Amino acid sequence: MKILVLNCGSSSLKYQLIDSDTEAVLAKGLCERIGIEGSKLKHQPTGKDDVIFNDYMEDHTVAVKMVIDALLDSNHGVVSSAKEINAVGHRVVHGGEYFASSVIITPEVKEAIQKCCELAPLHNPANLIGIDACEKIMPGVPQVAVFDTAFHQTMPERAFLYALPYEYYEKYKIRRYGFHGTSHKFVAQEAAKMINRPLQESKIITCHLGNGGSICAVRNGKSIDTSMGFTPLEGLVMGTRAGDVDAAVITFLMEKENLTPSEMDNILNKKSGVLGISGVSSDFRDIEGARDEGNVRAEAALDIFAYRVAKYIGEYAASMNGVDAIVFTAGLGENSGSIRRLICDYLAFLGVHIDSYNNSLRGKAIEISAPDSRIRVLVIPTNEELMIARDTKDLLDK
Repeated sequence: MKILVLNCGSSSLKYQLIDSDTEAVLAKGLCERIGIEGSKLKHQPTGKDDVIFNDYMEDHTVAVKMVIDALLDSNHGVVSSAKEINAVGHRVVHGGEYFASSVIITPEVKEAIQKCCELAPLHNPANLIGIDACEKIMPGVPQVAVFDTAFHQTMPERAFLYALPYEYYEKYKIRRYGFHGTSHKFVAQEAAKMINRPLQESKIITCHLGNGGSICAVRNGKSIDTSMGFTPLEGLVMGTRAGDVDAAVITFLMEKENLTPSEMDNILNKKSGVLGISGVSSDFRDIEGARDEGNVRAEAALDIFAYRVAKYIGEYAASMNGVDAIVFTAGLGENSGSIRRLICDYLAFLGVHIDSYNNSLRGKAIEISAPDSRIRVLVIPTNEELMIARDTKDLLDK
């Protein structure tokens, strides 16, 4: 079965064509500047030269048509007929409380995704546009929605409910939703295989650390708590996001600086995090470089980041009454041995010991804990596209 995986942004479209039987990527690519002058499609067929198409893409329907044409192209294509594409799997950011798992898309599903647009105004509308475009270009081909939030719908009420008047949960569905669910689910499943333990009998803490980051407590294959909340702003210190902040600080600053809600939101989401602390950059590589040159604020930013991650790991070890494995994934988690070391130095009380050589390696799934470590520590490259393809195949095989 060949599955086209799509991730639609407001002016972009990322795709992969995956053979679900072998889990091989047949082609991948990116449409940029959709609806804007300078549109381009970068198409990367496996085993062939990359190619760039500079045709103007008026909207996502045109972009999807160009992707299909690229996949069928006699020189750069990887399939001979559009009929070889058996299904489309869509990344959808927010499913609210409507979806606890991936679903085959129906008019009712689209209506529920639309209702969640208020919760993800930058993402869900674009996801719906991609779904509509595929329905026009590929009528009759099954489409599946895979939600960033769905994996976390197994959280108990004690983990997802905020201590606000209950009426706000009833009226506005204000609660913890969590994000990066597709990534947390994928690496937890891979971790269980690596430690040779049934997923249904495991306690795993997954650390998705990129410019945005979140941590998840996965017990017996299900999310029981996660660090992001109602929005992706809560939790860890991130590249530009503040993470956990005393809510009174926000109203205090708004009064002192005469800020509007949107200005305050911009500060918390775009000007805070390690960028705000260091004054250097939101890129951890730049901050590490500044620290090595003696910049004390850069050093503070990295230590605060690592400390916050370690605090959440300790919290989730307590909530699960133990932990079998800690997993690092995403750009920073996969590639920065020095950041992993900073975090794990706080975890000696759990019996975590790191193998320095393995921790220096990059780009592959590997165990970085030393033989005498009481808890297994793993680095696993995330693969959200493959997880979307797996979920799509599982639904269609039922």
